[in-house]
Amino acid sequence: MSIIRRSIEVKYQLRVHFTQNVFDPSNVVLRTVLEGDADGSVNSGHKALVVLDESLATARPQLIRRIEAYFAVHNDGPALVCAPIVLEGGERTKNSYFHVSEIHSQIDRYHIDRHSYLVAVGGGALLDVAGLAAATAHRGVRHVRIPTTTLSQADSGVGVKNGINAFGKKNFIGTFAPPHAVINDFQLLESLCPRDKRAGYVEAVKVALIRDKGFFESLEADAVRLREFEPAAMQRAIYRSAELHLEHIAGSGDPFEMGTARPLDFGHWSAHKLEQLSEYKLRHGEAVAIGVALDTIYSRNIGLLAATEAERVLNLLETLGFDLYANELAHMDPDGQPLVLAGIEEFREHLGGELTVTLLKTIGRGIEVHELNWSKLLEAVRELAERHEKKGQKVLRARG
Repeated sequence: MSIIRRSIEVKYQLRVHFTQNVFDPSNVVLRTVLEGDADGSVNSGHKALVVLDESLATARPQLIRRIEAYFAVHNDGPALVCAPIVLEGGERTKNSYFHVSEIHSQIDRYHIDRHSYLVAVGGGALLDVAGLAAATAHRGVRHVRIPTTTLSQADSGVGVKNGINAFGKKNFIGTFAPPHAVINDFQLLESLCPRDKRAGYVEAVKVALIRDKGFFESLEADAVRLREFEPAAMQRAIYRSAELHLEHIAGSGDPFEMGTARPLDFGHWSAHKLEQLSEYKLRHGEAVAIGVALDTIYSRNIGLLAATEAERVLNLLETLGFDLYANELAHMDPDGQPLVLAGIEEFREHLGGELTVTLLKTIGRGIEVHELNWSKLLEAVRELAERHEKKGQKVLRARG
């Protein structure tokens, strides 16, 4: 018996640009991204196909014309092959393969090759769908992400994952494919409703909890300003969150998650299940806030995290405007156990066999565990319910 072995190394450059008014003709960020190849050579004669989030197109009815005008002015670079294609955004768009196929058909129709561009402008769900289409057409066309929500600018849009939901499981079908570039335009956040502006804050809290105590303290200091959506505070939070996510992806030694450790998914095992149980009425960020609260309380209950630090985490999430309870936590299986706890087994399967969950040792430092104490988890679920009830009673007394 004989064997041939060779190591294969593939290098990627992750680039996240921060700007305002990306489609203003005087702003050359997008033009620079589309014109230059990774090796510095000029990329001329290629094409660009733009996919636009429907909710953003509705909120900004002039945006399609602005995108077309931008490419008309910068007509010495990749050509816009058609008007931006408007697709449904939000988690529902990830619940079937239909929109991926729809983008594939446009890539084929307009002959978008491996050196041309699929530019996706929208929230995290649309970026997931477009990214999956880009990664699988021709085995990969260049994908430029322009995230338009706090959640996608602070976390999902700057990552390397793409996926859709299937078989009742979050992101069951997907790829690891770093985008050609990401452009965060803070001005695009202005038309978001308060619920969507808030949703991305939790990913900043999450990464601060497992990576950077100083960042957590800055979020505490900015909490009221963030709750009131002060632009400068939002930009600080998004920038540092994106930076920490990128540092982990680039420096962890496991950017495509070949191992079983996924620290950036702190609080996510229950969040994904809560989203599913709510039929995705819960926003991803809202579910993650509950998941972070649940794992914070559990970390305290098993003696890992100091009670004072746990309370700081819960207080910050509540100050930012998150509810730490959802009715889905009370949904029970036939044996009387919370259905959310089924998310543990689904998370283990998604990881590849061994359960690895990140908990908190202290603010700014996560720790990996490979088993969870069922009774302590049930205590944590009950505590969130009790905390929610007491908060409701306090509000009623204040109104009375």
